[in-house]
Amino acid sequence: MSGNATTPGATVTSKALALLGAFDAGHRRLTLTEMARRAVVPVPTAHRLIGELLEWGAVWREPNGQYVIGQRLWDLGLLAPVHTGLRELASPFLHDIYGATLATVHLAVRDGVEVLYLDRLSGHASVPVVSQIGSRLPLHATGVGKVLLAHAPDAVQRQAFTMLTRVTPYTVVHAGVLGEQLRRVRRDGYAATQEEMTLGACSVAVPVFSEDDDVVAALGMVVPSLRRDKQRLVTALQVAARGVTRTLAARDRASQV
Repeated sequence: MSGNATTPGATVTSKALALLGAFDAGHRRLTLTEMARRAVVPVPTAHRLIGELLEWGAVWREPNGQYVIGQRLWDLGLLAPVHTGLRELASPFLHDIYGATLATVHLAVRDGVEVLYLDRLSGHASVPVVSQIGSRLPLHATGVGKVLLAHAPDAVQRQAFTMLTRVTPYTVVHAGVLGEQLRRVRRDGYAATQEEMTLGACSVAVPVFSEDDDVVAALGMVVPSLRRDKQRLVTALQVAARGVTRTLAARDRASQV
C-alpha cells in the first residue's frame, strides 16, 4: 500500500494531521519522503509542515534522518480521560506494590497488538528494564502483554499470532506453545515470563477487571528471578488489581448519580 486509506483535505491542518497519521504500529520510523507518500501530501509541503511539527514537538528527528512521534503528543495523550483516570486511580495501588516489593511495577493497557505502558515505578534491584512510560512492546513477550493478549478478542489474538518475533533466545514464538500459555493465564489468573523481553529480567502480571468482568488493564512487575517469590508477588499484584477494580467501580457509580 503506497499511502494511507484516506486522502487529506485541502486545509493545512488536514495535511499536518495526515502526516502524523502516516505513523502506525508497522511504521514507527519514517523518512520525510515516506511520510509524504503515506499521507498523500506533496514532498515540498510535507517538508514545510514537518518542520513546524518538529519545532512544536509532535515529531522527533533521529540522527539517521528518520522521524518518530514526539514526546509532546504522548503528553497530550495522557490527558485523555480514559488514560488519565486509570493512571490516577491505579497510582496508590502501584505505590503499595512498590513499597512491599521494591520491584519495578507497571500499569499497562492493550493498544492494538501491542502493550502501552501508562505508568511505571522503577525498582531498586539492578534488573534490566526496557519499558518506559508511553512505550509500546510486543504482547507475546511481556508479562502484562500475555495477560492482555489472553483476554483479547479472537481477531486480535489471530493478528498477534502472525507477529511472533523473537526478542531474546527465550521468547516464545511457537503459536501452539503461546496458545497453551494464554489458556493457563485465563485459568490461573496471572502470567509469568522468563527473560523473554530482556535477558536477566523476569516478569509476572495480573489482569485488572472492570465491574462487568472485562479486562481493562494489567498490573505487572519485573524482577531478577521468580524461583522463590512468584506466589508472593502474584498475591500482591492481585490484591492491588482488586483495589483498582473496586475504585473504578466506585468512580463509575458516582458518575451515574
